[in-house]
Amino acid sequence: MQEPTERENKVAEKILDAAFIVHKELGPGLLESVYEVCFADILTEFGMNVSKQKIIPVPFRGKTLEMGFRADLLVEDCVLVELKAIEKLIPLHEAQMLTYLRLSKIKLGLLLNFNEKLLKNGIKRFISS
Repeated sequence: MQEPTERENKVAEKILDAAFIVHKELGPGLLESVYEVCFADILTEFGMNVSKQKIIPVPFRGKTLEMGFRADLLVEDCVLVELKAIEKLIPLHEAQMLTYLRLSKIKLGLLLNFNEKLLKNGIKRFISS
């Protein structure tokens, strides 16, 4: 497994800075879509390139199926971010992130659950192999 580059780590750091700003201002208990819009807005204010609901195509039998998955955010074309606003992260969410990373060929992903009293308890970092 190759470690993320310095650039990828710096982008991830800014993503977490933005996440803490959003969580501090809004707190837990809102819909995921609210966090996504506010979070993307803060990242844009930081001068970062953000793609929302990024389609991740699925390669299948020599074809590329565009109907695949949608990652919540792709930041600076190098870090995938999945946002949740749920009671608890489960292994399915982790599997989803690892699949998105593998299919997109992106190395670094962050899974953020905004429905935690302390956001730090809802952060998971993933590095694809």
